Amino acid sequence: MNKASQPPTTELCTHSLTGMSYRDRDLVNELIGERSFTDVMFTQIMGRRPRPVDLRIVDAVLITLMEHGLTPSAIATRLIYMSAPENLQGAVSAGLLAVGSQFVGTMENCAALLEQLLASSDIDAKAREIAQDYRARKQPLPGFGHHLHKPDDPRSIKLIQLAQQETELGQAHVNALLTFNKAIDETYGRHITINATGAVAALLGEIGIPTHLMRGFAVISRAAGLVSHIAEEQRMPSGRFIWETIDEAIPYVKKASE
Repeated sequence: MNKASQPPTTELCTHSLTGMSYRDRDLVNELIGERSFTDVMFTQIMGRRPRPVDLRIVDAVLITLMEHGLTPSAIATRLIYMSAPENLQGAVSAGLLAVGSQFVGTMENCAALLEQLLASSDIDAKAREIAQDYRARKQPLPGFGHHLHKPDDPRSIKLIQLAQQETELGQAHVNALLTFNKAIDETYGRHITINATGAVAALLGEIGIPTHLMRGFAVISRAAGLVSHIAEEQRMPSGRFIWETIDEAIPYVKKASE
């Protein structure tokens, strides 16, 4: 049998009649009660045991992205739960569908730009080039700008400070983000804040998370936040109020006959 026709394999989990293993660790005797969720999660995703700095960064990221009030993802979860309260997982999954290129998941888009900067022989010039291109096309810059937090996003400031305090991190991604921010401000002629997902992109890059896996950390974090919205919905329902408010706020306009 040649390599192309060999069946696929998995390194993530195996089980027997008397036990189960995650990668090379016994679930019952080596993980449960011995290691934290973040520790095991990181190991499962990345295939290596996290360093203490990895755990600190991932925990900071997960806490940052877990909640931001009644955003589209939370509203979707509450409305679906109102419609099908027997289906908690369906309501959470509805909200997770909003973790994309416009909200919550934009760290992936920002990380791709940081990769371009880090691959360039002249980061400053490349930063100006990208900023000018986005401005010319009138496209929003992923990882920058926020309609609520001005002049700066306090979450980003804290995350960047945390990363800069970690002597084990190389700071390449964080410095690239700050260089990019300077070029953006100069290009637009005004200060544009680094938002939370921009800072998250830099921090996850510093600990080696591949760009195309970063959105997964947003999904993990936001899932916890959406469960909290369901818990509040159970105590203080708001789904019908949201529905009725929208129904009243958006009037029906009859189109004139042609």
